[in-house]
Amino acid sequence: MVSIKTRKPRLHKRLLRNWQLYLLLAPTLFYFLVFKYYPMYGLQIAFKDYLPSLGIWGSEWVGWDHFVRFFQSYQFWEIIENTLVLSVYELAVGFPLPIILALMLNMLISTKYRRFIQTIVYAPHFISVVVLVGILFVFLSPSSGLINHFIVLFGGEPINFMASPEWFKTLYVFSGVWQGTGFAAIIYLAALAGVDPSLHEAAVMDGASKFKRVLHIDIPAIMPVSIIMLILALGNLMNLGFEKALLMQTPLNKESSNIIATYVYEVGIQQAQYSFGTAVGLFNSVINLILLVTVNQIARKVSENSLW
Repeated sequence: MVSIKTRKPRLHKRLLRNWQLYLLLAPTLFYFLVFKYYPMYGLQIAFKDYLPSLGIWGSEWVGWDHFVRFFQSYQFWEIIENTLVLSVYELAVGFPLPIILALMLNMLISTKYRRFIQTIVYAPHFISVVVLVGILFVFLSPSSGLINHFIVLFGGEPINFMASPEWFKTLYVFSGVWQGTGFAAIIYLAALAGVDPSLHEAAVMDGASKFKRVLHIDIPAIMPVSIIMLILALGNLMNLGFEKALLMQTPLNKESSNIIATYVYEVGIQQAQYSFGTAVGLFNSVINLILLVTVNQIARKVSENSLW
């Protein structure tokens, strides 16, 4: 029996054959090349004493000097601690709540009531960060804020929340929960929509309660999606919302609100230390990359669900 070897079509023939798909992909590819990959060319200034007048190529190489300077800075441990504590706090509070909300919405029988609740919890997502922080300053004002009016009404003393370092992390996290939980629940609702209704019907026939149906049907159904979302969340553990942290930052709460992102803005933009700011940002990105790869490997071994 003669075996006939099939040759794969050459690259240009494959491109011509599927040119519509590549044309559809082109805008996205162009976006990532221009705005994501091309700017990586500028990362080399983290290893140079960059001067705008000399340009990137003309600036002097200094190696790891900027990284060593950051590690030896008196602010290093404070910034790392603030970033880590705030990130873990946000993850611990903000990650499970969309899952719980999605499970609760999925169990509602009334379609109209479900849509009404979904509209209410989705709406805060469309409020800009600037408006959200403005609302916080108005509601938490020590002189005219609604919250402090209630505190005084019950015999307490007004609290200057936005100027208190001990309140910054809680306000940051829970304002983010209020704004983003409803929208984050959409992906879990989409996963729950794919659950076979016959599984719930069989469970009801066997006398299973709603809690047991959620525990043994719904949660296993969304577990793969939850693991992927957890990997992405841990991979961005050090990437906090820069705009919100900067807008909420005041001179009185800076000891708690000064994170890596705001520090990079302060030294890199306000103080024009471009090389040093780039080095700090690159350090942050490398830590995130290590976390992403590590968590992905662990998830693949433990649950067989991973990004790659």
